[in-house]
Amino acid sequence: MWIYLDGRFVQKEEAKVSVFDHGLLYGDGVFEGIRAYSGKVFRLDAHVDRLYDSAKTIDLKPPVSREEMKALILETLRRNGLSDGYIRPVITRGVGDLGLDPRKCPKPTVFIIAVEWGAMYGDLYEKGLTAISVSVRRNPAEALPPNAKTLNYLNNILAKQESYYKGGDEAIIFDTNGYLSEGSGDNIFVVKNGIIQTPPNLNNLRGITQQVVLECAKDLGIEVRWQNMGYFDLYTADEVFVTGTAAEVAPIVKIDGRTIGTGKPGPVTKRLMAAFREVTKREGTPI
Repeated sequence: MWIYLDGRFVQKEEAKVSVFDHGLLYGDGVFEGIRAYSGKVFRLDAHVDRLYDSAKTIDLKPPVSREEMKALILETLRRNGLSDGYIRPVITRGVGDLGLDPRKCPKPTVFIIAVEWGAMYGDLYEKGLTAISVSVRRNPAEALPPNAKTLNYLNNILAKQESYYKGGDEAIIFDTNGYLSEGSGDNIFVVKNGIIQTPPNLNNLRGITQQVVLECAKDLGIEVRWQNMGYFDLYTADEVFVTGTAAEVAPIVKIDGRTIGTGKPGPVTKRLMAAFREVTKREGTPI
């Protein structure tokens, strides 16, 4: 496995960062998750734009340009002989001291990992996932904006951990106002009477896959509404599904022990899953 690290490609065993890197010490950095399908990187421009927007949000200045980052991502895939896979570009604040001061980190660290990646949830795309609404609340936008995809992911991890403890495949997170936010690493959609509803992006990540699904819904003539939702909307939904780069489009058929709809992936979700697969087949930046 070849990994890009600060200007050179090294083997996995040699890919090391300093214990004084603030990405490790404080979660001070940003990252992206990107997919490649059949020799093409899906929505590469959108992912790199979000990476650099996240960096700007935390006032982190990447040492490579956006175009250079795209080229490095493609080269990482080529070096590893991957036509299908998952790519993780990371930019940290870099090496500093044990204090918090980011000014003590003169040079950001950049690395890119590319690995083989199959269906994240295996046969659950056909059966449907079980989800748990967890007690962990989403970081409020005024504390740590969820739209900045930072290395500080403990909020998401604690939610995922709680869902596993309670027998779920995925967590459903609410914000501090009691509104539906997102999953542990994906956006959430509720279908009621043929209409798709999804929370405003202030309290959750602006998902790339989310945007693709919204485009697919428009093409299919399915109405979409952005609105705040609560437990009532989840429990009385006809269908619920989540979207993310790693998860793609995944149906949820049980929440907190309650059966959603028929207890099987619903027709709207299935149409969007199929539409999403078609988009990934025809779009992408050639490796």
